Amino acid sequence: MSDEPNHPHTPWRNHWAALPTMTPATRGAAATPKDHAVRRIAPSPLEPGATRDPYRTYRVLREEFPLTHDPLLRAWVLSRYADVASALTDARFTHGHRPGDPPCAETHTDIDDGELRAVAERTAFVLAHRIAARPQADLVADFCHWLPGGTVAAAVGVPYRDMMRLVRGRAASSLVGQCTGQIAVREKALAAFLAAVLSDPDQVAALRDAPSGLVARAWTESLRRDPPVQIVMRRTRGEVRVGAGVLPAGAQVALLIGAAGRDPGRFRDPDRFDPLRDDPGQLTYGSGLCPAVDLAALEAEYALRALFQAMPRLRLADGFRPEWTGVITRSPRSLVVRPGG
Repeated sequence: MSDEPNHPHTPWRNHWAALPTMTPATRGAAATPKDHAVRRIAPSPLEPGATRDPYRTYRVLREEFPLTHDPLLRAWVLSRYADVASALTDARFTHGHRPGDPPCAETHTDIDDGELRAVAERTAFVLAHRIAARPQADLVADFCHWLPGGTVAAAVGVPYRDMMRLVRGRAASSLVGQCTGQIAVREKALAAFLAAVLSDPDQVAALRDAPSGLVARAWTESLRRDPPVQIVMRRTRGEVRVGAGVLPAGAQVALLIGAAGRDPGRFRDPDRFDPLRDDPGQLTYGSGLCPAVDLAALEAEYALRALFQAMPRLRLADGFRPEWTGVITRSPRSLVVRPGG
C-alpha cells in the first residue's frame, strides 16, 4: 500500500486555493494586504522532493507554521513536540491507537517476559548466522524483514511460512492482537536502529558489548530521531486549543511524529543520535504496558547482540550510505554490509 494519502491528481500548488481563512494565531502573524502578497506559504510533507529530507520541511513548520492547514494531507498539521505529544493521548482527539497507549492494558493478556526474551534471542541468532558467511548482505532484506515476523511466529507456535502469509494477507492482527500484529512497523524501526548504529563507528564500539540498559537507551533514541511512523492522523471531538491556536471541532489533524522528535524546544541538539542524552523521549510508542512494545525493544537488543556475535567485524559496505524512503512511514531502503569486515 502506498504511503501517499488519497488526494486529487492535480498539481500540488493548485490545492492552496482551497485553503480556509485562518486567524493570525493559526498563521503566526497578522495579515495586511501588503503582507498577504509576500507572506510565505506553509510547506507540505507531501511536496515533491520533501521525502528526500522531510526534516527540512518539519523545521519550517515548527518554527513558522506550528498550526496550519495542509490541503494535500487534507488536515490541520501539528509539528511541535508539546502539541503532538498531548494530542496523542488527549481524549478530545479520536481515531487511532499506538501500542503502549492506555487501551492496551484492557485488551492484552499477560505474556511471560522470559519467554519473549528467549524467542527474540533464538530468532535473531538463527537469522544472523544464516548471513554470517556471505561476502555481502542487505540487513533490511535479509534480517530486518524476517526478525519481527519470525519472533511472533515462534511465540505463538505458528510455522514461519504461515505467519508471513498471514502478514501479507493482513490477518496477523486477528491471530496475535492489534499491537503485536503491526509487524511492518517493527521492521522499519529495527532497520532505522541498525542504520543509526552502523553508520557511526563510535556507536559500534560503544554498543558492541554494551549492557542491556545502554542498548535500550540507544533504541529509544532511534525511535526519537528516526521514528518508523512519521505522521499519524487524529480527529477532534470538539474545539481544541493547542499551543499555537485553536483547532475546530470535527477536524482531521495530522500529527508529525518525525517533526516532534527533533523539536529543539524539547531536545538538545535534536538531529544528533545520542543514546546518553539526558533528555530522552520518543512518541512512536506509548508508555503503558504492551507486549508489542516490549517485543520491539527485545528484537532490537538481540538483533544487535546476534549480529555482532556472529559477525564481530560487521560494517557497512564500502561507499554505502543508507537511503531513507517514505512519507507516512519511513526507514532505510537497504542496509548493505560486509559481514566479515
